[in-house]
Order: sequence, then C-alpha cells, then structure tokens
Amino acid sequence: MMQACCRRSARRFLDQSPAIPAFNSIYPLPSYDGGSGRPRCASTVAVHGTGHLVRKGTGGRSSVSGIVATVFGATGFLGRYVVSQLAKMGSQVLVPFRGSEDSHRHLKLMGDLGQIVPMGYNPRDENSIKAVMAKANVVINLIGREYETRNYSFEEVNHAMAEQLAAIAKDHGGITRFIQVSCLGASSTSPSRMLRAKAAAEEAVQRQFPEGTISICHLQSLRALYVADFNMLDCSRICAYVTTIMKPGVIFGAEDSSLNKWAQFVKKWSFLPLFGDGSTKIQPVYVVDVAAAIIASLKDDGTSMGKIYELGGPEIVTVHQLAELMFDTIREHPRYVKIPFAIAKAIAAPRELLLNKVPFPLPTPGVFNLDQINSLTVNTLVSDNALTFEDLGIVPHKLKGYPIEYLFCYRRGGPNVGATAFQKAKGIY
Repeated sequence: MMQACCRRSARRFLDQSPAIPAFNSIYPLPSYDGGSGRPRCASTVAVHGTGHLVRKGTGGRSSVSGIVATVFGATGFLGRYVVSQLAKMGSQVLVPFRGSEDSHRHLKLMGDLGQIVPMGYNPRDENSIKAVMAKANVVINLIGREYETRNYSFEEVNHAMAEQLAAIAKDHGGITRFIQVSCLGASSTSPSRMLRAKAAAEEAVQRQFPEGTISICHLQSLRALYVADFNMLDCSRICAYVTTIMKPGVIFGAEDSSLNKWAQFVKKWSFLPLFGDGSTKIQPVYVVDVAAAIIASLKDDGTSMGKIYELGGPEIVTVHQLAELMFDTIREHPRYVKIPFAIAKAIAAPRELLLNKVPFPLPTPGVFNLDQINSLTVNTLVSDNALTFEDLGIVPHKLKGYPIEYLFCYRRGGPNVGATAFQKAKGIY
C-alpha cells in the first residue's frame, strides 16, 4: 500500500513538472495501462442493455461484468447452468429460493467470493419479490413446472408468476433486460395445460411493456451503453424491446427429468411404455446450449430485445428413436409396451382427479404424467420462420456422444459393462 501511494505521488509530481515534457519526448514514461493502448482493467465483455454498468477485469470469473441478474428458478435444472455461465463472466447473481437452505449451496461454488447471493423469498409475497429484484438490472425467469401440486397449479406457476415478475420489473425502473423462458410448442390451442399457461405467460410479459412508453432510467442506461448510436435508436419502441422470450424444446442433460426418468423406469420394470406408437416428432436440446443462448442474448448489441427464439436441437427425432438411443446408451435390450393415448390418459387421470380431494399430498408423477401425455399427441418442432440458435451465433450439440454420457451410470455392472452396438449387430449379446 505504501509503495503504491509513493508511485502515485511521484507520477503526479512528474506530470506537473515543466521540465518533463521535453524529457518525455526523448524517453517516454510508461503509462498506467502497461502499454496496452486501453485503460487498465477495462472489460472486453460487450454487454448491452443491462443498465448502469461498472465493468472491470478481462471478462473472467474474478472480473466485474456489470450485470447484476436475479435468476428466478436458479435452483432448478436449467437454472444451475445459467448461473454457472453468468458467474463465469464475472456477473453477480441473486438467487431467490423458497425451500431448504441447502437448495442453493451447489451454486455458491460457481462464482467468485460474494458473487452468488442466495435470498429467501415467497412467490406469493410481492414485497419479497421486490427485495430480491431491488439491486438487479437483469431479470431471468426460469420458473416452470410440468406437473401440479396441491399448493401450485399450472396456471399459477407458469402464467401468474411470470406476469407478476414482469409487472414488478416494469415498476422497478432499472430493469433493462427481462428474459422469459417458455416452452417450444406453447400455444393457446395446445392440448397441454402447461403449454397453454406458458403461452399466456408470453402474452402477459409482452403486455407489461407496451410500446410508446420509456423511463428515464432506460434512456440513461441506453445512452451509456450505445453512446454514438444512441441518437439512431427509436426511443418510442425501446421499452418494448426489454423482453426476450426463449422457447426451448425437450431439454436433456445430467439432471433432466426425461431420459433419466425413462432409464430409471427401465431399470425397475425392464420395459418402457410408448404412448401411441412413439411416432410423435420432437427436437431435444442440450441444456448447456439453452443456457448459452440466454447468455448470448445478454452479450449481443441489443438485437435480441423484443424477439422470440425457438430453441430446438439440430436433429428431429421421434419418441421411439429417442427411446432407442436411450436403450443403446445404457446397453439394455429394448423392450416396449405400446399404450394407446386413451388408455395412457386413463392410467394417469386418477392422480389429477384426486389431487385436491384427498387430505394428503400425492406422489410426483413419473412416466405417466397426464399433461405430458397430452402434449405428446402433437409434434413439437421449431417453426419454419422462427429465430433459432443460428441467429444467436450458437451451434447446438447433437444427441449422440458427450451430451448423453450421463446415462452411463445406468449400465448394469458399471459404465464399461454391457453390449456395444457392434456386438448387438453380430448377435453376440
């Protein structure tokens, strides 16, 4: 500390000395930037649309990106990957949680000291939501659930909460990016209640930021961020551009509830039920790619504001083909029981009928989830003219290989035990 003070004092003395300019023309003194040509500790991370930014460092974990993000649903499956990528670039992440004190402990290790801030909240308490959003300039809503409980319905979790968060973010005044994560196939005409609720949430979020209104805070933030291009912006539409909606397909990854659930069912019962004939087409997407898309929308030049992205994987597969891949990965003989949709719905219906009629909580649905069965009655694919990963500069992973290696743990006897595809082809196994 003493040496640093002495160096600064000596530098000020030399700068003020009239004899120094002539001497400096012959022997230039080194500047504070170390000869790099840019201010010392300036960040190379270009983050636009995120409020009053104070950026330091080179863009790594110990830097300061200027983003202070409140990530609702951070303790869930997708949330841990979003938090990891935010923390990796030096962002401060506020993690609202409503469960156990241990529900967020795995997130603390993802960021530098003090960068991951867990905050208890109640989603039905508006004041607690305002508290976790108070110091943020970015809000990411990952809240969603594929089944109902006695306490939370599809409409409350997937629609009402999103609308409430958007309303509070609008009144906040300093939230310059609001990212809503929906689902591919969300539509008001979908046979799935969850997808209908997600579609209503998209409309509600967009409705909270009507065109033609803009706050002073947004103007100041955009002036600081866009500088030279500020006068070229259409200010009457900036507030509408605050929202970005991501619509991922079926997400798979190490903690997913799709392939893991199938593998667990197979290990327990030695077969897998296929609803219909398994011909429904889907576009599974790797969880890391979805998280990367969310971060890419924050790091762009503002072009993702006000847009909807449909995030489907690079391969279109049927449910039967995905099940075949799962069986091949865990090295088990594929055994299926094809169940017509009408019978599958009848098997899954009792839980939904009794959910609010019995005085005790019912088990979480597994493979026989009525709402998921309804969603499988139609194909879930990316629309022809939709914005995709390509528009965000991301090349999504394919299904085979590294992304599904987490299924190795279901192999009988260990990860290196069982028949390979070659052995099956030769009839050895």
